[in-house]
Amino acid sequence: MADGFELFTDRSVVAMRVNGELKDLATTVGDTDVVEPVTIDSPDGLAILRHSTAHVLAQAVQKVNPDAKLGIGPPVTDGFYYDFDVAEPFTPEDLKVLDKEMARIIRSGQRFVRRVVTDDEARAELAAEPYKLELIGLKGHPTGGEAGQDDNESVEVGGAELTIYDNVDPKTGEVAWKDLCRGPHLPSTRMIGNGWALMRVAAAYWRGSEKNPQLQRIYGTAWPTKDELRAYQHRLEEAARRDHRKLGVELDLFSFPDEIGSGLPVFHPKGGVIKREMEDYVRRRHIEEGFQYVSTPHITKAHVFELSGHLPYYKDTMFPPMELENSEYYLKAMNCPMQNLIYRSRGRSYRELPLRFFEFGTVYRYEKSGVVQGLTRVRGLTQDDSHSYVTPEQAPAEIEHLLNFVLGLLRDFGLDDYYLELSTRDADSDKFKGTDEQWEVATNVLRDVAEASGLELVMDPGGAAFYGPKISVQARDAIGRTWQMSTIQYDFNQPEGFGLEYTAADGTHQQPVMIHSAKFGSIERFFGVLTEHYAGAFPLWLSPVQVVGIPVADEYAPYLGGILTQLAGAGVRTELDTSDDRMQKKIRTHTTQKVPIQLIAGENDRTGETVSFRFRDGTQENGVPIADAGRRILDAIADRRQVTTRDDLFA
Repeated sequence: MADGFELFTDRSVVAMRVNGELKDLATTVGDTDVVEPVTIDSPDGLAILRHSTAHVLAQAVQKVNPDAKLGIGPPVTDGFYYDFDVAEPFTPEDLKVLDKEMARIIRSGQRFVRRVVTDDEARAELAAEPYKLELIGLKGHPTGGEAGQDDNESVEVGGAELTIYDNVDPKTGEVAWKDLCRGPHLPSTRMIGNGWALMRVAAAYWRGSEKNPQLQRIYGTAWPTKDELRAYQHRLEEAARRDHRKLGVELDLFSFPDEIGSGLPVFHPKGGVIKREMEDYVRRRHIEEGFQYVSTPHITKAHVFELSGHLPYYKDTMFPPMELENSEYYLKAMNCPMQNLIYRSRGRSYRELPLRFFEFGTVYRYEKSGVVQGLTRVRGLTQDDSHSYVTPEQAPAEIEHLLNFVLGLLRDFGLDDYYLELSTRDADSDKFKGTDEQWEVATNVLRDVAEASGLELVMDPGGAAFYGPKISVQARDAIGRTWQMSTIQYDFNQPEGFGLEYTAADGTHQQPVMIHSAKFGSIERFFGVLTEHYAGAFPLWLSPVQVVGIPVADEYAPYLGGILTQLAGAGVRTELDTSDDRMQKKIRTHTTQKVPIQLIAGENDRTGETVSFRFRDGTQENGVPIADAGRRILDAIADRRQVTTRDDLFA
């Protein structure tokens, strides 16, 4: 018998897995146990570091404000948060005070000590903590919040037993603070080191429900070293520079008028150009890939969503129904049910399959106000939504076809770093419709295609839709962030619900498989991701203004205007700057607006029938013959090339 401290002397080991379960290093293990070290830089180790830092934050808050009531404090991506019920919202000055108190606690080297308690013992010890008392009743089966979301209660009470972690003073042995928690934790606060920081304050409803009290949430981050913290802070600065909401205003692309409502964007003329280019591209590509364009209305009777099975699962995220002509109507939250009705409008033969439908379908989802974010989480979104109706035997080839389509699209838009995620069902949940055999067949088909692609495949247990498993393409942007983009889903439920059939070669009526695919996911979200990926400096083919003309003096404007007219006739989006600004100010203005190509003309250009180029990075190419200039610009547009510097056009 030994504990983790005896087994692992490397200071980078902060916890261990015992027979697959995370445990504190203080846990005693037997000779037959399978024990693996958990290092601080591993995903599990980082989560433990961050959760331990969240406890220190909560201890500091209650030291400074003894009346503060505790919510929960889970680790999250790149950090942690803790929720508090306090009389007054936290201020930046409060965070400075908490920062100092946290540093004192960390230096003191308090030990995290685990205790198993009964429900009654926990209630007695935490009698002054109303939110903890509520969580005690969830022991072993946290519900994920009244709003149906995962609000991280499992960090407190997800197991079969209740535990409290004491923060123990190493000198006196006295308990300095305690919290209801599953753990595990670091052995000591000193191991948190100096790679942590408090980030910001936000409001959050208790357990994610607007019916509950609004708490104050403090976000923080923690890393194994100070250097890693600084690198993370640098990434945040870069992300802020690329924030599509900020760039949308600066580049006059889109806005969110309060008069219209939260999560409902409008695209301005320049943003409309990008959106139109996206739509034209994906419409053409769908036609090339054998899809037929269809169109469905924005509103439908409730019965359609009953047939599809969506209402029991998605009603909370749909806009409330409207009572019209003794029927309930819904704004559509998904396009697939209506496309099923197009399929069902007449008899279908196996000779028609695969039958592929595609539409730009705008759908409406009542996202909670706390999760609406720019273009990446909206309430009105347009999907390049397609559905393939195939025989079961055709499904693998169709999914491979769709995956190749998706990957080619992402590459064309400059997203070429990605992996696949396979979302499957949770066999213990009643959320998923269909038999074990149906789910096994569908999951195996998707897995086989994903593995054959040669791309990295990550499993997402329990993440499937109720009607079938899915592959999603997870793309990394220019600064390494991951975004879920395109999805491909295998559906054996909706064809049954709508009674879809085809006549097989032997004359029998068979049920098709329905395969959902959205290449952009939604145009709005894809637009937002692209804006951040390129920091607003879009490739030449997507740029709202591709070429701007800047005459050295007014007398050269007609000459330069003639060149731009030729380019415009070939489909290039051009502008001629005839403002009263000085030339250098014009150059700065259009550089700030991230126009990829500035054409400049003076006396030498007019005399020599040439034009000079200036690029986003300030590099130039002078005296280019007009015909050569036009050819290079058109070639770069056709190649979907990113044009930032001279070498992108003249290498």
